[in-house]
Amino acid sequence: MRKNFWTDTKKVLTFISGLSLVAAWAVKYLGAPPAPATMLFYLSIVSGGYFVFLAAVRGLVRQRFLNINFLVAIAAVGAIYIHQFAEAASVVFFFSLAEVFEEYGIQRSRKALESLIKKTPKIAQLTDGRQTPAEQVAVGAIIAVKPGDLIPLDGIVVKGLSSVDESPITGEAIPKDKKEGDQVFAGTINQQGYLEVKVTKESRDSTFAKIIKLVEQAQRSKAPAQEFIDKFAKYYTPSIVVIAFLIAVIPPLLFNAAFTDWFYRALVLLVIACPCALVISTPISIASAIGGASKRGILIKGGKYLEALGKIKAVAFDKTGTLTLGQPYVSDILTFNGFTEQEVLADAAGVGQFSSHPLSKSIADLAKMKGIDPHAMENYQSVIGKGNKATCLVCEDKEHCVGNLKYIGANGEITQEVLDKVDGLERQGKTTILVSGDGRVMGALAISDKLRPEAGRVVQELGQKNIQTVMLTGDNEHTAKYVGNRLGIKQIYASLLPDEKVEKIKLLQQNFGSVAMVGDGVNDAPSLASADVGIAMGAQGSDVAIETADVALMNNSLSQIPEIITLGRAALKIIKQNLAAALAVKGVFLLLALFGFTHLEYAIGADSGVAILVILNSLRLFSFSALTIN
Repeated sequence: MRKNFWTDTKKVLTFISGLSLVAAWAVKYLGAPPAPATMLFYLSIVSGGYFVFLAAVRGLVRQRFLNINFLVAIAAVGAIYIHQFAEAASVVFFFSLAEVFEEYGIQRSRKALESLIKKTPKIAQLTDGRQTPAEQVAVGAIIAVKPGDLIPLDGIVVKGLSSVDESPITGEAIPKDKKEGDQVFAGTINQQGYLEVKVTKESRDSTFAKIIKLVEQAQRSKAPAQEFIDKFAKYYTPSIVVIAFLIAVIPPLLFNAAFTDWFYRALVLLVIACPCALVISTPISIASAIGGASKRGILIKGGKYLEALGKIKAVAFDKTGTLTLGQPYVSDILTFNGFTEQEVLADAAGVGQFSSHPLSKSIADLAKMKGIDPHAMENYQSVIGKGNKATCLVCEDKEHCVGNLKYIGANGEITQEVLDKVDGLERQGKTTILVSGDGRVMGALAISDKLRPEAGRVVQELGQKNIQTVMLTGDNEHTAKYVGNRLGIKQIYASLLPDEKVEKIKLLQQNFGSVAMVGDGVNDAPSLASADVGIAMGAQGSDVAIETADVALMNNSLSQIPEIITLGRAALKIIKQNLAAALAVKGVFLLLALFGFTHLEYAIGADSGVAILVILNSLRLFSFSALTIN
């Protein structure tokens, strides 16, 4: 709260400073008496210089360091001493304006991390019915997890069958079937059956806790380094102060020159040396680029991430919800033994109407789209982890089963034709559901996830920019390779947990240098934070992913990724142009001032002119869609 107060106060005072400066110039040029203009100049100096003088004193007292604020302060005081009030006001206003721009958009929110911590499972239920805090449950204890409950600790299933929503950990939309011997993770949701789980990790060591820890560590590692301008000032400011002191002292002492003349010349040097155009060259470029991006639904959370985008050499993509839409759908319908598609869908939808499983919903959606009414069923039974069965009231009281190959095989005959077709579908990375009636296989339904329409084109465009594309996914290898081959991604890592994704990001950074990560789920948060630039799919991504990421694509369009990389490269180029122009003009007038070949008003005019050029050049980044930087 205190930080927000000071930031807002600085904006208000900077606004007052600029308004007073404009008003003072207006009064002066309207031919009014000098007193009102002088008072307005002083108001501009005091309001714009408040934080400048404060920072100068703090740096001198606490850090024993002559920072850039000290140079601005002494230049303003010097300008006032020689009655150049307009120049003093201009110096502090432009510098304060630069500070406001520099702070724009660089504060990262930690609300999502706090939200993630709040979602950490806190209570575990033992098999005897007692409830206890999760952090007090020892390794080896047996806990009970009812349908709909959050699994509180990592462990191994010792009793029961169920489907578990693992999207908070793996990011995969389709629940995983769990049986005895299977591993479950804290923070995932037990959907259907009753489970008893033997705890294998304490609460602080769970996979969910690791996600929180990794996000915290990555955010700390991204704490802003010392700003460029302060590094520059570390050498620049003391040098200018020393030079000005020597100009004021040496000629009168050694050559009997007039002290007043050389003292004036030293003050002129200090005013000229104040690097207004220099300090605004970077923050205005960054603010312009961030503003231009925000108009297109791209939120870039700070200048350092914009600059990092311009240096990206590899982009790693999550699969589900990023390269794909995260929406299971029936991609193939195969029929056997003379049955029709309509019969297969009607029976599958009829059995599935009793289930809340996402795959059943995708079957029901297809039946509805095709105008097929689900068959009425009774005597429904669910065999968790395998399938469902019911008695059809339309097909002459026949028992129908819908489930995996093993389940259907236990309830009927599986021919070699069926085996071959199922194997072919699974090699394409599809989940296959069989439908049987009265002991015979009626058909097979293949469930896929839709690829984003623009995904292939984006991968191609990144390749044209000499950027390597990589897939990091928690899904199985067959599915990952199928999707990667369709999109043209050659480097694929599958079956990864969140901490393993972080390891792959570090490996990519070693191999390529600067790496961006694109994802949408809680499970992507650690890798988003560990990458040089984390990019979240904004509108449908999890809050944690959006807040952890450095860039959020609120339009959910992957096609914006090549655009923001182009923007980052353009911003770097314009920043270099601005810095070169500011340094060149500053260097010329410093030399002229040293030898007494310039007047204060010319130097200030040149510096202001360069500042205007810098601003105009930077504002081009608002319309970054027209940029063609490669």
